[in-house]
Amino acid sequence: MTSTSKKKLLIIVAALGIVAGSCYGIYAWKDAHSDQGKQISYTAFMEKVNAGGIAKVKIAGDQINAVGKSGEKFQLFLPAGAELADTLVAKKIDFSSNPAASEPKWFEISIILLVALFLVMVLKRYGGVGRSKARIIDCSESLTRFNDVAGAEEAKAELLDTVEFLKDPAKFSALGGKMPTGVLLVGPPGTGKTLLARAVAGEADVPFFSISGSEFVEMYVGVGASRVRDLFAQAKKAAPCIVFIDEIDAVGRKRDAAVGGGASDERDQTLNQLLVEMDGFAVNSGIVVLAATNRPEILDAALLRSGRFDREVTVGAPDIRGREAILKVHSKNVPLSPEVDLMVIARGTPGMSGADLANVVNEAAILAARSNKDFVEMLDFDNAKDKVLMGAEKKSMVLSDKSKLSTAYHEAGHVLVAKLVPGCDPVHKVSIIPRGRAMGVTLQIPEEDIYCYTKEMLLAHLKVLMGGRAAEEIIFHTTTTGAGNDLARATDTARKMVSEWGMSRAFGPVAFGHQENTDGGGKKGFSDSTALEMDNEIRSIVTTCYADVRTLLEENLDALERLTQELVVKETLDAAEIDTILGLTTADDAANASCCAAA
Repeated sequence: MTSTSKKKLLIIVAALGIVAGSCYGIYAWKDAHSDQGKQISYTAFMEKVNAGGIAKVKIAGDQINAVGKSGEKFQLFLPAGAELADTLVAKKIDFSSNPAASEPKWFEISIILLVALFLVMVLKRYGGVGRSKARIIDCSESLTRFNDVAGAEEAKAELLDTVEFLKDPAKFSALGGKMPTGVLLVGPPGTGKTLLARAVAGEADVPFFSISGSEFVEMYVGVGASRVRDLFAQAKKAAPCIVFIDEIDAVGRKRDAAVGGGASDERDQTLNQLLVEMDGFAVNSGIVVLAATNRPEILDAALLRSGRFDREVTVGAPDIRGREAILKVHSKNVPLSPEVDLMVIARGTPGMSGADLANVVNEAAILAARSNKDFVEMLDFDNAKDKVLMGAEKKSMVLSDKSKLSTAYHEAGHVLVAKLVPGCDPVHKVSIIPRGRAMGVTLQIPEEDIYCYTKEMLLAHLKVLMGGRAAEEIIFHTTTTGAGNDLARATDTARKMVSEWGMSRAFGPVAFGHQENTDGGGKKGFSDSTALEMDNEIRSIVTTCYADVRTLLEENLDALERLTQELVVKETLDAAEIDTILGLTTADDAANASCCAAA
């Protein structure tokens, strides 16, 4: 029996319960009131009996219902101790006697009605619990096209085959070709995976079923599998179509027999049903499953095998030309000043995703509107970029002179190390105005997109992170909690250098992976003794970098003081101002420590 049939049956049962309860209440009420007549006293009743005016009597407990010879009805109550039966027999009056009549069972009736009402409410809430929660967008509503997706040219090219297949499945089957039944979109958050899926549906002009992986799983075992069946049953009726499962890692995680519990059982059943449905497609059935995730490494191997998700399309962060195209898409309805150069903005936003860039354009428009401008200017984009990268300024937060000076030394330490150590990303701006959760911010922006980091670049990054704490310790002979985030990031980078990237002399080119396996087993991929050696190596890398930074800053205390004092006065310094303070004229001079020391 299908979930729909069960729902209809339960509704019928609930309705019959309500009807039965209502009928019982009406019958009980009629039964209790059917023999009621004129209320008379016992004395008057006995006078009528002695006079021969009573034809019939019905006694129920202490209640008497009588009918006169004229048809008139009477009702009274028998007094305690009164004897009536002998008198009625002597007068030859027809009478009957029953136990006391029960009162209408209103309590039982109320219970029946409340239970029936509760069943109706439960059916309304959970009657469709096994139905798919997918949002269906038909052809007329699929307005997204590939032109609306910028910065993902390679991904769009890979998805063109899917579009052609959905438009004309017979074209491929005629030559014996079999199109992939599933395409997995992989990439970090905000890179446009969902938008790409919508664009495929729009280009192919087919219905689009959209659902999140978490919407399959409920606390009730078997519900997720039922929803998967219902989703694909709807898709088969609407074929050709696209089924899009966002965040599929919520339901497609690797199965582990060692992990028990209802939640795990429900997730495994849901995954098993998904595997069955995807494997049961007929050749060129017209259904394409698109799924998105930013954690492909935790997906079950059975889900990724050929015949299910045949293709994996990587949707990464856009390059400089992609960022410019994304900015053009999001700013097409924004009035821009003639001075605005989107390429300059794109060059200063490496690593940003499409969602980040959309946020920059939106924030710039808001800042311009707040200043009552008719156009969005380049300054608005610069401020918006800083807000997205560093957080909003907390101008209402007033720092004491001591806290302000400590923050200035901390940020000056970051800046000076970034200027002195070769291989560091250029410093774009430094500020001691509190932003977000930080008391101060040093913003570094690489000159070009970086896709692979060398060991030297990572060590330089570690040293910049250590610069703030080292400056505080040199000047104040103590440390503060302000360096907590810097230390956490430095330790994480050092751990990856040792365990994942093979950049440790102690272990060589060996990758140990994460501390915990991703298959859910919770076991380490290495022994406890190896873990201890790794901890020692991580500590050695971090402390060595810290010692080098202390020495570097101690040799350039004059430059540190100049940067700090200017920060205290101006609160924010850009790249040009920093170079002027340090006596640098070109970017190449920034890598020369002797220039800084002599300034």
